[in-house]
Amino acid sequence: MPVQIKRIYENPLKGDGFRVLVDRLWPRGLSREKAKVDLWVKEIAPSDSLRNWFAHDPAKWDEFRARYFSELDNKRELLLMIVGQPVTLLYGAKEEKYNNAVALKEYLKKRVFKIKHSK
Repeated sequence: MPVQIKRIYENPLKGDGFRVLVDRLWPRGLSREKAKVDLWVKEIAPSDSLRNWFAHDPAKWDEFRARYFSELDNKRELLLMIVGQPVTLLYGAKEEKYNNAVALKEYLKKRVFKIKHSK
C-alpha cells in the first residue's frame, strides 16, 4: 500500500492516488475545489487537546506519537477506509517533519496494514 504525505497547499498530481485530508480543521485560504480532496476524515486527526499540547514541538514528538497512536487504536474502522490503495495523506501544518500525517503514515504501516492482511 503506497502511502505518501503532502502538504495540502502543494498542487495535486495524478500520482497522488486517493487524497485524504487528515487534519481536524480545514486549511486556511484554500478552496475545496483547489484542494482536490477525495476524503476528509476529521475523526482520525489528533484530538484538540493532544494537538494543542503538542504544538509541533520536536521535544514532544515521541510522546505525541504514543498518545496519538493510542487515539488511533480506537478508530481502526475509519482507517481501513483508506488502506488498500495508493493514498496521499494531506496536512496543512508548515512543519513537515513533526506533524500528524507523518505519525499517521507510521501507524498505518505498523498497525493497520498488518491487521488488514491478517484477516
